[in-house]
Amino acid sequence: MTSNYDVRIWSIRKYKGKRATTYTVRWSVGGRAFPETFATSKLAESFRSKLLTAAREGVPFDESTGLPEPMARARNSRTWYEHACDFVDIKWPRASARHRKSIAEALANVTPALLATERGAPDPDELRRVLRTWSFNSKARHRVSSSEAPRAAQWAAQNTMKVSELADTAVIRRALDTLALTLDGKAAGATTIARKRAVFYGALRYAVERGLLEANPIDRVQWVTPKDAAEVDSRVVVNPQQARDLVAAVREVAPSLEAFFATIYYAGLRPAEVLHLREADCKLPDTGWGELLLTGSTQHVGEAWGDGDDAREDRGLKHRPRKDTRRVPACPDLVRVLRGHLETFGVQDGRLFVVRTGAFGTPTSKPYANAVSPVTYAAVWRKARARTLTEHQVASPLARRPYDLRHACVSLWLNAGVPATQVAEWAGHSVHVLMRVYAKCIYGQDEAARRRIEAALAAGGPRQTSGPA
Repeated sequence: MTSNYDVRIWSIRKYKGKRATTYTVRWSVGGRAFPETFATSKLAESFRSKLLTAAREGVPFDESTGLPEPMARARNSRTWYEHACDFVDIKWPRASARHRKSIAEALANVTPALLATERGAPDPDELRRVLRTWSFNSKARHRVSSSEAPRAAQWAAQNTMKVSELADTAVIRRALDTLALTLDGKAAGATTIARKRAVFYGALRYAVERGLLEANPIDRVQWVTPKDAAEVDSRVVVNPQQARDLVAAVREVAPSLEAFFATIYYAGLRPAEVLHLREADCKLPDTGWGELLLTGSTQHVGEAWGDGDDAREDRGLKHRPRKDTRRVPACPDLVRVLRGHLETFGVQDGRLFVVRTGAFGTPTSKPYANAVSPVTYAAVWRKARARTLTEHQVASPLARRPYDLRHACVSLWLNAGVPATQVAEWAGHSVHVLMRVYAKCIYGQDEAARRRIEAALAAGGPRQTSGPA
């Protein structure tokens, strides 16, 4: 959109024809003349008044349409559905499969709040399902022509607001309020709200980039995203004996996954990093400490969101360049478990933890065995908790997720006095994030602080007593 301030507006020209009389508004922008014809004088006068007001207020005019830029944006504006699909398409090539899914979920969540009408609308659940799995999935949408699109998608394409209408702050507030709720109308988690708001904000920022909006309307809405409690809940952290008992229970339930959970606990790895682990990345001496070289992570995202037909995706380490690596020490207990795993179960395609069959957990006979799925190891973990913990502990947050073993490991390192800089390096965090997330899991800080205060008071001399001399 090229702007110009050289605007001239002439009087209305009246034309009496054989069948009707018309009224034409004439003006020029940068020397180029533009006409607009109306059926009544009032419509023509109203339009000319808008041009005069814009010119007097110094509003730039678009050279291609001759209209003031706000009017040009409104006239040329696309529907929200078209814009959202375009936004997905530009993000798709460079986004990870998990991020693609996250974008689709956020846009499918907010789109029902941006409908121009509800007349003839499909079932709300069906509409959201089609938006998430087809409309906002470039891979699925590009497989068929628009005429073969699901009926719910065709309806949405014709009945969402113009992007220019999103400049109304009332519309934006309604959309943000929708993002803050789950499908059953309850308040969503703070992390979920922040993630979906970020996607919506990015889509509107792209509209500004395309000239469809003058500015991002979210910036003008006094709507505060709920704060997330970033700290780890100390109630999820198991002590070393509980961790050993849980890993031992896994050995009884699924022997081939004992080393998987042991690696999370003893080395502080994320589950996706453990799934990516290969035999060549493990330094496991006969005695003493070993070392694990982390080169990436294996994410399970579903076939619909990856570039190929595989349900998994190999990615780089979290928040690091694609080829970056991280070294983590392996304590003697972990070395022993990993050596036993390799001797008993072997590897497939160099990987330690793959889908296995049979009573002894042998790898599948396929040329390539998929990594263990989250559904599988989560089910094993539930059984291990039920065998190990009391009924009260099972109902509590204690080690509710396999990921909580990582929290227990990092907390153990900090409580053992390992410098925060070293713990952050092993865990793959910044020191700032480490201390913010795990501050409440460092045991004994309160008691140590009390002793230091008592020592400082004692150093000031004998206590003074009050009362009559």
